[in-house]
Amino acid sequence: MKAKLSASVAAERALLVQVILGRQSREEAADSLAELERLADTAGAAVVGCVTQRRPRPAPGLLVGEGKLEDIQMACREANANVIIFDNDLSPMQVNNLDLALGIKVIDRTELILQIFARRAKSAEAQVQVELAQLEYLVSRLPVSEKQARFKGGIGMKGPGESPLQLRNEPMRRRMRDLKKKLESIQLRRQQTRGRKQWPVVSLVGYTNAGKSTLLNAFTGADAYVDDRLFATLDTKTRLVHLLPDRVAMLSDTVGFIRKLPHGLVASFRSTLEVAVFSDLLLVVSDAAHPHVRDHLRVVDETLREIKAHEVPRLLVWNKCDAPGAAEALPPLRVDFPGSIAISARDGTGMDELRARIVEVMPRWAREDGR
Repeated sequence: MKAKLSASVAAERALLVQVILGRQSREEAADSLAELERLADTAGAAVVGCVTQRRPRPAPGLLVGEGKLEDIQMACREANANVIIFDNDLSPMQVNNLDLALGIKVIDRTELILQIFARRAKSAEAQVQVELAQLEYLVSRLPVSEKQARFKGGIGMKGPGESPLQLRNEPMRRRMRDLKKKLESIQLRRQQTRGRKQWPVVSLVGYTNAGKSTLLNAFTGADAYVDDRLFATLDTKTRLVHLLPDRVAMLSDTVGFIRKLPHGLVASFRSTLEVAVFSDLLLVVSDAAHPHVRDHLRVVDETLREIKAHEVPRLLVWNKCDAPGAAEALPPLRVDFPGSIAISARDGTGMDELRARIVEVMPRWAREDGR
């Protein structure tokens, strides 16, 4: 049974809604909303407007206040929007209430990311991981009611019996168990292969769209897919790279990280992300020209901690140093992050220095050389 989320947002007209809660700064909120617009574009939706509201806490049942709900209705009519995408995570009750109140399909940031992953998954492993994440999301969205009648057990059976909800969930949970077994099998094969690795492994990690796939291509002449959209890469690609004539390593590209990355996606993609956990070195690739690159680094660090890769040695790489704004941003970044290196994977600037630095800091080679 394939997991089915809401219909594809391709060719749909999307109104973005963001509720700024608590002490979130205006700049951080604006960056998150801009990122949501890029996510919508990646999913194929045309963004026709946005509505924001600042609240000290979510409004019960709807997230937004009654007055703002009317603003959303008016904005949808004026822009002829047929889907509303919230930058916030919505509870099942909130989605249901908003659907009824607005009469338009409502999805949240998590569901949008899941849809993008479903579109971009190409390999069998990525498809399994995405389906598992979708099913976990769907199971969590089904309404739970204590008033549901239960089918009592027969003779010799104890307990409250099974509710219609549990019976409806069981095929999904059975499929989830099957998918988890498949991922465990993939993980076991990886562990067996990892024990026989001939060369050290360097993994490219970083915020989505930081240029990791472009860097992989620059290193190896590979044909990794590159797109100026978020989550262009879902499948791990590994290539052999000659850093120096006598220094060879395996270079792996990984799925990009993002703020508010659904926990289910991180858990489902753990077998893919495990390449980072067992790497000899992480290249943390960052977009030097992005105005919120420090926030992106924080998200990367948090995600590495979540997948238990935070103790792996790392080298911070400032990519896109040829982009507008990078020249002004780099001096303070390199002061605050000593030992980092600036490159442009697109035009080759700094690549020779990066190769030499990887050789210099690689723990495995340092041990072999007695450094």
